[in-house]
Amino acid sequence: MPTTSPSSLLRSIPQSLGRLLRTRLGKIVAVLVLAVFGWLVYQAVAWPDVARLRLSNPTTTAFIERYRDRRRAAGESDRVSWQWVPARAISPNLKRAVVAAEDLEFFTHAGFSASEARAALRKAITEWEAPRGASTITQQLAKNLWLSPSRNPLRKLKEAILTRQLERSLGKDRILEIYLNVVEFGRGIYGAEAAARHYFGKSAAWLTESEAAQLAASLPRPSSWHPGVESRSYRRYVADIERRMGRAEFLRRRVGDPMRVLEPVEEEGPEVIDSTLDSIPVTQTPESMGPVPR
Repeated sequence: MPTTSPSSLLRSIPQSLGRLLRTRLGKIVAVLVLAVFGWLVYQAVAWPDVARLRLSNPTTTAFIERYRDRRRAAGESDRVSWQWVPARAISPNLKRAVVAAEDLEFFTHAGFSASEARAALRKAITEWEAPRGASTITQQLAKNLWLSPSRNPLRKLKEAILTRQLERSLGKDRILEIYLNVVEFGRGIYGAEAAARHYFGKSAAWLTESEAAQLAASLPRPSSWHPGVESRSYRRYVADIERRMGRAEFLRRRVGDPMRVLEPVEEEGPEVIDSTLDSIPVTQTPESMGPVPR
């Protein structure tokens, strides 16, 4: 019977191990390729029509639907307060406050901001409270409209692609208009108009600088930070936003003078939207809005 020398056995170990690794790695790579391909096929079918937002207002958002699902699961009413208004019916004070608070380079970047990420990191390192996020307004809009809160790599990839599509398909003013109309300002309160009426009893067109700063300060934590709450962290953040607004004089020139908004624009439809969302006022488009009031 032939015998195998120890040296032959030693030489065969790397070859066998290599074949085993190649086989297992090949299977892993094949599974990953199939998974990514399946994800791409699904996304190609279900991918949002970003360009449609040039002329049409969104009828709901992923964040609103998630809130309503939670309410229904708890056996509670899923009604939300949400009223769409055109950009000219939102005070420039609020536009300045939100840009100053959330994304100071909004009008100059292409959807992503390295400086905002660095600022958020410095804030997290130097302070206990870190209300300032690293996401730009465009990234936040993509998440609000279409995405889940998951942080998995594929979701982040989808966010990045949608952010670029928003920037390419829509102008900055349209992105800001949609953002201010869909973002959450409190539990079940979405958009500038619903927030202004809920907290201050007025239209979003008439918000003062102080009121605008209070609403902008609620964006990082809308469930716990909003006008009327007793929170030193929230009050400090409001004051910080007011200082940023004062320093960023270029925003006043970019978004307009509040005194030029003569009166709020009334939209048809109820202020409190029922669970069917059928009556959301979404029929007005940029073309049908007419001239900006002077």
